[in-house]
Amino acid sequence: MSSLDVDDFSDLIERPDGGVRRDAETRRERQIVPPGALGRLDELGEWLAAAQAAVPVRPVEQPRVVLFAGDHGVAALGVSARPAGSAAELVREVLAGGRPVSVLARRLGVPVRVVDMALDCDPGTLPADVVRHRVRRGSGRIDVEDALTRQEAEAAFLAGVAVADEEADSGTDLVVLGDVSVGGTTAAGVLVAALCGTDASVVTGRGGLAVDDLTWMRKCAAIRDALRRARPVLGDQVQLLAAVGGADLAAMTGFLLQSAVRKMPVVLDGVVAAACALVGQRIAFRAPDWWLAAHDSGEPGQAKALDRMAMEPLLDQGVRVGEGLGGLLALPLVRAAAALSAELPEHPAEPGEPQDAQGAQGAQEPDAPAAG
Repeated sequence: MSSLDVDDFSDLIERPDGGVRRDAETRRERQIVPPGALGRLDELGEWLAAAQAAVPVRPVEQPRVVLFAGDHGVAALGVSARPAGSAAELVREVLAGGRPVSVLARRLGVPVRVVDMALDCDPGTLPADVVRHRVRRGSGRIDVEDALTRQEAEAAFLAGVAVADEEADSGTDLVVLGDVSVGGTTAAGVLVAALCGTDASVVTGRGGLAVDDLTWMRKCAAIRDALRRARPVLGDQVQLLAAVGGADLAAMTGFLLQSAVRKMPVVLDGVVAAACALVGQRIAFRAPDWWLAAHDSGEPGQAKALDRMAMEPLLDQGVRVGEGLGGLLALPLVRAAAALSAELPEHPAEPGEPQDAQGAQGAQEPDAPAAG
C-alpha cells in the first residue's frame, strides 16, 4: 500500500501573499524611478516580496545551488553526446570545482550541493553526504521498460521532499535547482510531451553538447517510444515518473513541491527542471507561483513546459551546459531586483498629502537591511 498521497500538496501549498505584492507595487509607485523604467526588475522585486511576505524586500543572503544527479538507461541508445553511465564523472568535476557552475558559484560565494539519486557508479567512490539519498544505480531504459518501480519512485520523491526540508531548515532563502545527468533531457522530453499532449519531434532538443542529426533522430525515436508508455499513466503523476522519468526527476519534483510548501523560492535551470516543474504543476496548480524560470536553454521541451506554466525566462544567453549554470547566472538579477526594490528612495510627500502607514513605516526605517 502506498504511503505517498501527492494530492495533499494541493491543500498544503498556498500562493505567495497577494496583499504583500500589492504593497510592494504601491511602494514601487512612490519611488523616484518611474514604474516600468526598470523593466522586468520591477516584476521580479514584487515576486520576491510576495514570496518573502516582506516589504521592503529582504536581501537574498543564503542562496544554494542544488543539483540532483542520475544516469538514465535510455542513454544506451546513443541519445546523448556523452557515453551512457558517465554522469558520475561530471559530479566529481562539480565537486572538485572544475565545472562551469562550480567556477561561477565560487565567484558568487554560493555553495553547491549535489544529491546522487541514481548514478551508475559504486557509491563508495563519492562522498557519503552526496550518496546518502540514492535510490538505485541507474534508471531503466524508458523506451522499453519503466525507469523505476513504484516504490523506488516514491522513495525518490520523498528524498526530494527531505532535501527541501533540510535546505529550508538550514536557512536557505533561495534555491537554484538543476541536474547532473546523462540521458536526463530525453526523459524530460517525454514528460513534457506527455503532459502537453504533443508529439516527440516538438520537444526533442539537442542537449547540452548539441548532438548531430543522427543522434537527434535516435533521441526523437526514443521519446516517441517512451511516450507510448507514458500516456496510459498520465492520471498518476508518481507512476508517470516511475514509468518514464527517473530517480533524479522524481526527487526534483518532490523537492519543488515541498519548497513551495515551505515558501522557499526556486530558480529553475534548464529543461529537466522545467519538466519536473510541469509534473509539479499537475499535482498542485499553485506551486509554480514559487518558481522562477532562469534562462532559455534552447531546448524546445523547456520552451513548451514554460509556456504551459506561463513562465518567461529571465535570460537568453545561449547557455546549454545545464548543471545549474543558467540558474546561477540569473541570481545577480534577483539580487539586483531586491536591492532596487528595497533601497531606491521615495518621492517626498507633497505638503498636506496623506501618507499611508506602510509608506510612513518605510520612511522611518534607516536601518532596513541592504539587499545583497
